[in-house]
Amino acid sequence: MRVVSSGGVEIAVHDLAGAGPTLLVSHATGFHGRCYIPFAEALAERYHSIAFDYRGHGDTPHPDSDVDWNRYGDDAEAMAAALDPPIVAFGHSMGGACLLMAALRNPGLFRALVVYEPIVFPPSGIRPDGTPSPLSAGARRRRASFPSYAAAIENYAAKPPLGSFTPAALEAYVRHGFRQGDDGEVHLKCRPEIEAATFDTGGGHHTWDHLGEIRTPVLVISGRPQELQPSMIARPVAELLANGSYLERPDLDHFGPMTHPDLVADLVGDFLAGH
Repeated sequence: MRVVSSGGVEIAVHDLAGAGPTLLVSHATGFHGRCYIPFAEALAERYHSIAFDYRGHGDTPHPDSDVDWNRYGDDAEAMAAALDPPIVAFGHSMGGACLLMAALRNPGLFRALVVYEPIVFPPSGIRPDGTPSPLSAGARRRRASFPSYAAAIENYAAKPPLGSFTPAALEAYVRHGFRQGDDGEVHLKCRPEIEAATFDTGGGHHTWDHLGEIRTPVLVISGRPQELQPSMIARPVAELLANGSYLERPDLDHFGPMTHPDLVADLVGDFLAGH
């Protein structure tokens, strides 16, 4: 499938297989569509999952321009429109926010959405003192190259947050999130500066102000609410939506789709079964 978004960006599309209605899978910042292979496998008897990579992530190139979340919204809208809407979709973090952006722009795209801790911030942000996100600083320090795929997996498995991923989820992140270089090493596809800029500009879209205009049924899932984290605003997002509902799982954190893919798949599948 060839899907072209704004600026002529050609979106990388990944068929994660399965049977049944199409489920669009929308990934988090710094990740890629195939990180959700274990999640899709858990839903394979209920949905045919299609994932994609946002610009600058995975196999989708980033144009020679600044990071702009509205352009990520363009990618989500273009992808959904290419899949014979109305469809159902699941979005994680940034991916959830972008699905909401697409639903706001084009109400006919989705029958229902499930979004996991979407990055939809109030105008005041979630850090009242105006301090920058520590995630952006961490992204800029991120090691971008390893001697091999195995070395990358070994490194990530030994420390948080990726160390809590299931082995299959970590394998998917590394195998499809790095590429082999001419120097014999493997290198991150999502450049640290792109990931950092995405974290820095997460409050730059204005979806919060328009959540009440989204009529699509939406389930907002949150892990354990934590200060200064997306989990702390998940409930308000659900309450502002015109047709939103909220589900809190204190046994999960922001990376629930990778740490507990089977559980999150059940939550998603059960909600979407009614739509």
